[in-house]
Amino acid sequence: MDKMKDTSELKTHAGDLVAEMLAQSGVDYVFGMPGGQTTALHDGISRRQDRIRHILMRDERNAAYAADGYARVTGRVGVCDVTVGPGSNLLPAGFLEALNASIPMLGIIGELPLDWLALKEKGIASQGYDQLGFFKTCSKEAFLVPSLAALPELLRTALRIATAPRPGPVALIIPHDIFDADWDEAALPVVVDDRSVAMPYLRSVAPQGAIEEAATLIRKAKRPALVCGGGVHGSVAAEDVTAFADRLGGLVVTSLSGKGSVPETRPYAAGVLNPLGAKAAIDLIQEADLVIWCGSKVSQNTGMNWTLPKPEQATITIDFDPLEHGRTFRPTVPLMGDVRETVRALDAALGESMAGSRPDWDARIAEVKAACDAVKAEEMASDQVPVLPPRIMAEIGKRLGEDDIVVSDASFAAGWISGYLPAKAPGRQFLFARGQGGLGYSVPGAIGAATQLKDGARVVTVAGDGAFSYTLGELATQAQYGQRVVNVVINNGKLGWIQLWQEIFFKNTLSCELETQSMVPGYAAAGQALGLKGIYVEKPDEIGAALDAAFAHDGPSVVEVRIDDRATPIHSFKRRMREDEDKARPRPGTVYKLRAWKVSPDL
Repeated sequence: MDKMKDTSELKTHAGDLVAEMLAQSGVDYVFGMPGGQTTALHDGISRRQDRIRHILMRDERNAAYAADGYARVTGRVGVCDVTVGPGSNLLPAGFLEALNASIPMLGIIGELPLDWLALKEKGIASQGYDQLGFFKTCSKEAFLVPSLAALPELLRTALRIATAPRPGPVALIIPHDIFDADWDEAALPVVVDDRSVAMPYLRSVAPQGAIEEAATLIRKAKRPALVCGGGVHGSVAAEDVTAFADRLGGLVVTSLSGKGSVPETRPYAAGVLNPLGAKAAIDLIQEADLVIWCGSKVSQNTGMNWTLPKPEQATITIDFDPLEHGRTFRPTVPLMGDVRETVRALDAALGESMAGSRPDWDARIAEVKAACDAVKAEEMASDQVPVLPPRIMAEIGKRLGEDDIVVSDASFAAGWISGYLPAKAPGRQFLFARGQGGLGYSVPGAIGAATQLKDGARVVTVAGDGAFSYTLGELATQAQYGQRVVNVVINNGKLGWIQLWQEIFFKNTLSCELETQSMVPGYAAAGQALGLKGIYVEKPDEIGAALDAAFAHDGPSVVEVRIDDRATPIHSFKRRMREDEDKARPRPGTVYKLRAWKVSPDL
């Protein structure tokens, strides 16, 4: 009889308890790497594969990234598992990403047996170290399970903390002897908290008096702007925020994490507010007299290095975390409450729609957007060789379906996606690693997202060659599970951001080159060697056919495109590069004298 359906004669253990609690808590995938100390968990999952499955990752760090991608797409807790020591010490990269980006995550971490404590402290127990202290530094909370009896309550607590009030990663460290301990379900029944299945854990709304005060401020504003952050998606509020934006009669921009809070096809939507985002968003936000910060922590990048909000701008903040209403500035009107419920209340308080009531502001938004769009259109139509990344984004955009998911890696990829791939519908279709902005997120993040794809849909990743190099091994994971992922590698042969930074600010470069001539092409070939479809592209007119083949392929693929190594989405970099070129250009009427150089006879 099928093992996972007939467990009546099998001895149950704490691994069964954990697997059952996860399954009943809405977790249908766990991402990780088995170890001796966590084998009971995998045994428990193996008996319940009709409800919960395990994805084997090639690197524990990437298990956290996969769980992160899963959580962003589903809103549920992303779960990863690692063993003690060398497995656990790789998790912090993904944990810090989730912590700073407010993503619900649970790390199940193996530990040496409890009675080995003295041996661990003496440094003679293999793989042992202070895991609890270690994870306290990079988690929202961390727990060491002291007994089998305490395990279910600590697991419920971990899931609750992961989802409320501000989501984040929680580490649950389970000693080997507790994981292997016999479990009697009658004596220790499974009880789960259905509120912690997905974020938000609970919903609240700002006081009506504050709502009315904010509505009055909006009515008085001549140039209102709405800035939407990742909290909009965390509250599953994109449709409500879009309805509010339609009636607001003002500018709308988003953070990278908030992309998709409103469709960027709306005339009032100016794109992503970020140094590598949309120039229209950067320019127009400066002109607003009222800025509504909705589910945004106004971080360094969305706040444009904390130059926003400007002293003369009135502000409204919408966030369920009381600490956000004054973290970097004191808002004119703070609205403490769940984003969805508070936006609904604010929309109702406004009464009649204000769309079209500010024709001068509407005209100014249209004017700036048109000028910026004209520049972008020229870049996206470019036939330049090496290829300009906007041309690649244009070809991807033609092929994206409404159920496809785009996963960005860090660095320039985030700018090319945010500026040149518009969000056409409300919802989280775009995943950005902006909590830490670490390289290597896109390939494992796509693995988590791909577990939730609708029939016929795809995940598309975009990464530079530097970022893609970090997680090449996880291509084998995509191939093993037959995931429909199109990995687009924009290859300039360099660490592009760092190279330009060094050139602009230090007039020198070092350790930015990533390849030799013999390595080209490399990433498409590497993907093909691991069982994926690999396609290498050098010319713009080859991109479309390559993407068609990748999208039609029943499985994962790598499309590697050779790009211009001077291309950058960062507007300040573009300006500095133009200034340097102007300085180097001969001025009319200037007489230049040739300098005599002494040449060594050895040259």
